[in-house]
Amino acid sequence: MNTCPGPSEIAAARAALAAVDPRLAQAHAQTPVFAWRARTGGFEGLLRMIVEQQVSVASAAAIWGRVRDGLGKVTAARVLALDIETLRGFGLSGQKARYGHEIARAQDEGRIDFDHMAGLDDAAAVAALTAIKGVGRWTAETWLMFCDGRTDLFPGGDVALQEAMRWVDRAEVRPNEKQAYARADIWQPHRGIAAHLLWGWYGGVRRGEIALEEPLP
Repeated sequence: MNTCPGPSEIAAARAALAAVDPRLAQAHAQTPVFAWRARTGGFEGLLRMIVEQQVSVASAAAIWGRVRDGLGKVTAARVLALDIETLRGFGLSGQKARYGHEIARAQDEGRIDFDHMAGLDDAAAVAALTAIKGVGRWTAETWLMFCDGRTDLFPGGDVALQEAMRWVDRAEVRPNEKQAYARADIWQPHRGIAAHLLWGWYGGVRRGEIALEEPLP
């Protein structure tokens, strides 16, 4: 696992982002200090991301708790030792249970090597992860950010980020995935910090803690 950026690195990157893209300055000014979203990596981290997708935060926590308790130890071997119906008994959909088997099989067969992911550049790492059935680009990019500490990835398919980008640019329509990736190019080599900043800003606005200001002249 790569080392996640600390407070001073995040602060420096935020300042650099606001300087290179004045439109991002409002988000920077309004968003409090935040920490990197570090999570457990390896097989466990990827399985958890699959388990928690497309459900509420509360449901995700409850289902993951049942999966973890049911497996005893979250390993590829333990997942493969259980059939789909048993995994569904932990609260997983049939599709997620099958994807869990796919990830476990990929590790068991050596098609993915979590211990040596750091040796791959970002593009190669995304390609290795998305080669596993059930692992899409968003999942691969967020796993590499949260679980492997990579700081220059930007999950352009994330709807919250797209909406925050719409606010940044005072646009009527939020960008699509392709447009979001292109828009984020200016934020290199701190695209991961930009994503965290926009997530923090978006969450603050949605919770009513941050008020969007009038467009700058």
